[in-house]
Amino acid sequence: MTTGYAPAAAPAAVPAPDRAAEYRSCGWWRDETFLDDLRRQARIRPRKLAVAGRRLDEARTDTLDYAELSLLTDRFAGALLELGVRRGDVVAVQLPNRWEMVPLMYACMAVGAVICPIAPECQEAELSHRLQLTGARVCVTLAEWQDHPLAASITALRPQLAVEHVVVVGGRGPEGTVDFHDHFVAVPWEEEHLDDLEGRELGPDEPFVILFTSGTTGFSKGVVHSQNTVHSGVRGYVDTFLLRDDLVAVVTTPLVHYSGFGQGILAGVMLGGTVAFQDGRNHTSLLDLAERYGATLLYGPPATLFGVAAAQRADRHEVPSLRHTVTGAAPVLQELVDELRDTFDTTTYSVWGMSEFGPITISRLDYDQDWSAHSHGRPIDAMQIRIDLCDNPDKRAEVGRLRVRGASRALGYFRNQDAFDAELTADGWFDTGDVARADGRGGIRVLGRAKDAILRDGAVVPMAELEAILAAHPKIAEATLVGPHGRTDDPVVAVVVPRGGARPTLREIREHLRERGQDPRFLPDRLDLVDTLPKTLTGKVRKAELRRRLGGD
Repeated sequence: MTTGYAPAAAPAAVPAPDRAAEYRSCGWWRDETFLDDLRRQARIRPRKLAVAGRRLDEARTDTLDYAELSLLTDRFAGALLELGVRRGDVVAVQLPNRWEMVPLMYACMAVGAVICPIAPECQEAELSHRLQLTGARVCVTLAEWQDHPLAASITALRPQLAVEHVVVVGGRGPEGTVDFHDHFVAVPWEEEHLDDLEGRELGPDEPFVILFTSGTTGFSKGVVHSQNTVHSGVRGYVDTFLLRDDLVAVVTTPLVHYSGFGQGILAGVMLGGTVAFQDGRNHTSLLDLAERYGATLLYGPPATLFGVAAAQRADRHEVPSLRHTVTGAAPVLQELVDELRDTFDTTTYSVWGMSEFGPITISRLDYDQDWSAHSHGRPIDAMQIRIDLCDNPDKRAEVGRLRVRGASRALGYFRNQDAFDAELTADGWFDTGDVARADGRGGIRVLGRAKDAILRDGAVVPMAELEAILAAHPKIAEATLVGPHGRTDDPVVAVVVPRGGARPTLREIREHLRERGQDPRFLPDRLDLVDTLPKTLTGKVRKAELRRRLGGD
């Protein structure tokens, strides 16, 4: 059985031989693998802490040093072989941020399987879509998550899936499922199957992971990466911040998403550092992790970092080793930069990227401390960016459609290669679907999705930046901006979830934006108060759904 991924016929689908040679000569691609990284760390620093994973509901932290992580990788690889996993099969892993995810990642590499991480929030229709599309033969999941019986749901779907084994972590599953601890942890499969792993390991240029997009307008797409396409992004990330083996990263993003999977685990093991995480939201607990293990880097979206800073003010933890606070997923506001500098004495850096490439731009160490509040930074060494006129991709612009290319580009979309190739120019530039403006220093500020763009006097309304500012209003829990008809001359509608019993007015919202220096042309024309915003699994707002509700198409 194959993974279902087939290289596209179009020349742009894979790098030309000379470009691949360039990527290798620059060190962005290599002949080693992430599994080689783990083996190397287990040899040179076997007793160093590799992973600390906190289970909030059980008030405990599970730890693995590099020797233990390497041993469990072999044990889990043997367990996968016992389940009949063959080279090229897809193994779906639906877990929150727990330690089991880490050796499973490396075990899949060892047996030649393609791992497909899936968020535990993914349920019913979208879960069925992902399992059907990938043809996963094994699915590792939880007995339940947030009162939803995940294992029972997958078991019920099995007649329409290729899934042969449902493996259940942390609880009793339905009849016919496999207990994770009994099968993966309790049996020393490494003693029986070590020789069987010979020749199975994935190479650096083969498909090794399927990461699903957010799916804002329909079912999500499965982005296929090789280890080298991910390595170039991870390499650019660690090189930008000059990270070394003394890295202790506290990661708040899900390990099933690129940032947690790549910039978290793979980067940490590649360097021989330590990665700490927890399986839920508790800012005080996160600070305890940072204090206990001597965090040097804290990674999370702006809303999370605001919350962590507030928790630090309320209950101070000693984290003098913290050097970097890194954020993404939304524009960085000056208030966040100031707050993190005041509470942790750190500089905040902004990362922008996408599942198809990983990290693309990062605000740099040589920038002034406030620049991340104005820019998403310059491209990492392995990537290039350009801004095209929205209606003419042959002409460059200061504000327009953002295109990117480089060594981090994914291999394609799983069983949907035509859709991936449609975003590529003949010379390899990928249409991100975003509108951006140049920052004057070789970098960009992303303004929002091109399909959501609204113009005022020929200028693009900076939707993402306005949304971030609105979310900081004391009467607002969440906010998004949308044009009701999807046209560039639409009125700007602020769709707002009030905080508590508050009911912000349009006048208050407009004044809030004015006070923060926003152009009066860009202020919302209408206000719509709602109880919740429709979102994807990754937390992105489904603006198409809002447009339909507001009377658009």
